Amino acid sequence: MSVAVVIASLLQVGLAGMFVVMLGAYRTAGPRAQRAADAAAARQGVAPEVLAEHGVRLDEGREAFIAGYAIAAVLIVLAVLVLTGIEIGRVLSWVVEPLVLFGVGFVTTMQVFAMRMTVSAFAKLDDPRVRGLDIGTVLQAAVDALPSWYRPAIVARWLLATAGSLAVIVLLALPSADRYFS
Repeated sequence: MSVAVVIASLLQVGLAGMFVVMLGAYRTAGPRAQRAADAAAARQGVAPEVLAEHGVRLDEGREAFIAGYAIAAVLIVLAVLVLTGIEIGRVLSWVVEPLVLFGVGFVTTMQVFAMRMTVSAFAKLDDPRVRGLDIGTVLQAAVDALPSWYRPAIVARWLLATAGSLAVIVLLALPSADRYFS
């Protein structure tokens, strides 16, 4: 068995696992984070609806959960195909991993830098209803409502989706992987 193939499969399974764990945690913690953000905004005299109007929505819709679990399932199938030496698994990995790199990488980049980007965006708003709103405090209240491991997990998922996807592509192109699949 090729070490490169095993590592590539483990990276795929790791990212799939991160999706499942984080989606499961967010199912319960997301609404709690939204309530915390809404309460922090209300304490500053801003109605929660105003946050939603400006894109501060911390709950995931059904579509996001379906997409997340579908991505995890695809990654698991690819990992099994690759690990068992079925060539189509390697070919499909070369197709899917760039999509993961750019699609999931983009979304998770937004999550990693969400607080900074949101604070910056709110500073530029011309909405009198949010003047004086300390959006950083609002967002921190939401973060505090999430499990303590959630933020590091976002960073880990980002690393797996970006560097991990690149590694899978490279690992499956190595000569040792060629020998394993032939």
